[in-house]
Amino acid sequence: MRAVWYERQGPADEVLTVGEQPTPKPGPGEIRLRLHASGVNPSDCNRRRGGTPMEGPLVIPNSDGAGVVDAVGEGVSPQWLGRRAWLYNGQRGRALGTAAEWIALDQGLVTALPDDVSFAAGACLGIPGMTAYCAVFAFGPVAGKTVLVTGGAGAVGNYAVQLAAWGGARVIATASGEKAEDARSAGADLVLDHRVDDLRARIAEATSGRGVDHVVEVDFGGNLPLLPDIIANNGTLTAYASRGDEQPRFPFYGLMRRNVGIRLIVLNSVALPLRQAAQTAITAWLQAAPRLHRIAATFPLERTAAAHNAVEAGGKRGTVVVTVG
Repeated sequence: MRAVWYERQGPADEVLTVGEQPTPKPGPGEIRLRLHASGVNPSDCNRRRGGTPMEGPLVIPNSDGAGVVDAVGEGVSPQWLGRRAWLYNGQRGRALGTAAEWIALDQGLVTALPDDVSFAAGACLGIPGMTAYCAVFAFGPVAGKTVLVTGGAGAVGNYAVQLAAWGGARVIATASGEKAEDARSAGADLVLDHRVDDLRARIAEATSGRGVDHVVEVDFGGNLPLLPDIIANNGTLTAYASRGDEQPRFPFYGLMRRNVGIRLIVLNSVALPLRQAAQTAITAWLQAAPRLHRIAATFPLERTAAAHNAVEAGGKRGTVVVTVG
């Protein structure tokens, strides 16, 4: 099969190779997909650069993807054959990801893709969509609550806005400049520009001084000084990144006095029941109405290095997708 791989870590243009690799065969409990699209996430680039040890002597990058099931292993229902599907964690704890024509992986990582959702959109549902669901619903239902999504125009944040609104929440999002429209299009009731607006004052005004019930946080360290002032008593927060400060000073008493519950998540180690709930809920969410899937750029498989460079350059609006075949 055609594939992209690296045998040492470093810059994309220096370490990624395009060529032929053995086509995988599904083992017991596995499903094989003929891939049509591969999603590129910042974490994929970080792993290629050297942020974590290589999973093997040869690594095919990218964790997310979508395609058609063409083979199943022992113990997997043949009803999967011919079905459109999306996957997540394709290159987590294993070396062979989605920058290839085929992938074989555990059936639990594969979810049916509705016919009206493109393969490119399906490749966006892995890390961004699953992380968004886990971040929104980590503490339970959000119906009737006010949810703040920081970075509401980001790949994860935009799905978080949509899923929170679908779950019955009133959604406040932060987004700057032209990205604010992306958050509004996703269903945010109020969009604040963190570069211009006084977030403490605006959130207090929007919640009658009560504060928000739940926060989906993209920059835990950078926004930590703000949080004691904007979260309601007995409110909750789920953070999936800390861009501004990786080792922040923690305002313990400010958050303690409000009995704030805090959960820090990374998708590949989220408890299995929550990940399974995410797959089920995303299926229902997709079937309920047309959804916003923002594809920032597409590149053919042979230009996977350019796709990685586009992610690392920053400023993208959505997910960068590699088209396969």
